[in-house]
Amino acid sequence: MALVKKLADFQNALQRLQEAYDKTILHQNDDEYTFYRDSTIQRFEFTLEIAWKSMKSYLLVQDGIECRSPKSCMRDFFSAGHIGELPAKKLLMMVDDRNLSTHTYHEAIADEIFSHIGEYLTILKAILDYMQK
Repeated sequence: MALVKKLADFQNALQRLQEAYDKTILHQNDDEYTFYRDSTIQRFEFTLEIAWKSMKSYLLVQDGIECRSPKSCMRDFFSAGHIGELPAKKLLMMVDDRNLSTHTYHEAIADEIFSHIGEYLTILKAILDYMQK
């Protein structure tokens, strides 16, 4: 049942990330944009953490594969045939963006990471849907 709980947490995190992303888009042209953008990036970091841990549990339950790090889990998820090559590459990009956002802060980097989040949301939702089947 740990997998069911992780998937529920993943779904909740994705919903919150979508809300933050939508709010940021609404405030793109006003003074509160950076606040919403930064909040969205924080939710992205949190959601990605839950996503890879969900994949880790899924791989263990479905395939008996034990992975230890975000990138290894994402590679194993691809190798086991659960996702295609493009989503796998995007997942690895997500980890790179997350690492960039947590270790350095520059406006240009924050804007670049935010510009990817719409696409990341689509991929993360598809992965969640797949694991919930």
